[in-house]
Amino acid sequence: MKYLVMVQGAQADYEAMRGKASASSPSWSEEELQAMFSYMGAINDDLAETGELVDAQGLAEPAQTRHVTLGTDGKAVITDGPYGETEELPAGYWVLECESLERVTEIAERVARCPQPAGAPDHPVVIRPIMDGSGDI
Repeated sequence: MKYLVMVQGAQADYEAMRGKASASSPSWSEEELQAMFSYMGAINDDLAETGELVDAQGLAEPAQTRHVTLGTDGKAVITDGPYGETEELPAGYWVLECESLERVTEIAERVARCPQPAGAPDHPVVIRPIMDGSGDI
């Protein structure tokens, strides 16, 4: 079974990683950033070794996001970031091939334990089963 595992983040989190603290997120030191990158790299290495890793990527900050919807007149309404500090968007993802929901939940719990500065927001790790071409999961 394939699963999409996503970590969430807000623009303030990306700013904090660049050293700009806010009311919702303290600034990150270079050591804290390196600890996070090492931790996530170890997860990726372990998942590659077990054969469960299909893909994993970090995503650009919400300020580089574009939302496209249709207005009442049927024309595209385009909204560029940045968005409000509290708007959480996917910050990165893994596509995993796991034997069970329990296994992918173990992995998500490990992801949730990623080191971060004291006082940084705890965003959820989201698991979504990926449907196969027939509409089944």
